[in-house]
Amino acid sequence: MADQDRRTVIAGALLGAGIAASVVDLAVFHLLLHWHHFYDLSTTGVALASDGLFHAFGWFVTVGSLFLLADIRRSGAMSWGRWTGGLLAGLGAFQLADGVVLHKVLRIHQIRYDVDLLVYDATWIGTAVLALAAGLVLLRRTRPHRTARPRR
Repeated sequence: MADQDRRTVIAGALLGAGIAASVVDLAVFHLLLHWHHFYDLSTTGVALASDGLFHAFGWFVTVGSLFLLADIRRSGAMSWGRWTGGLLAGLGAFQLADGVVLHKVLRIHQIRYDVDLLVYDATWIGTAVLALAAGLVLLRRTRPHRTARPRR
């Protein structure tokens, strides 16, 4: 049963990361608002190609997580609380890694350009931390109870 629980959490985390990458980041910030590309340190062509690769990766993760979810549901071992905790943790972890590693450490892109980034960064990283924390709390609260092993 521990294997099914781990798979449930992984399925949720992958879907959370896929949603954060493909829907939140790429669809909203790259395509709708045109605030940045995945890689902004080169030409527009390179930036658009990087967006395409990022988009493909995000959807690959999303679709893969849905296949894993379907397999778990078919086995009858689904725990929606564990899955939701994984989803929130995955979404938050992706956004936090993006906000800290890609934006601040590697500086391959910023949320926006030609504005004061403090409010944008605080909002981006703050919501990531909240989602990650909510996911971890939910995972802790829905953790399966271990049965005591008889002593020899």
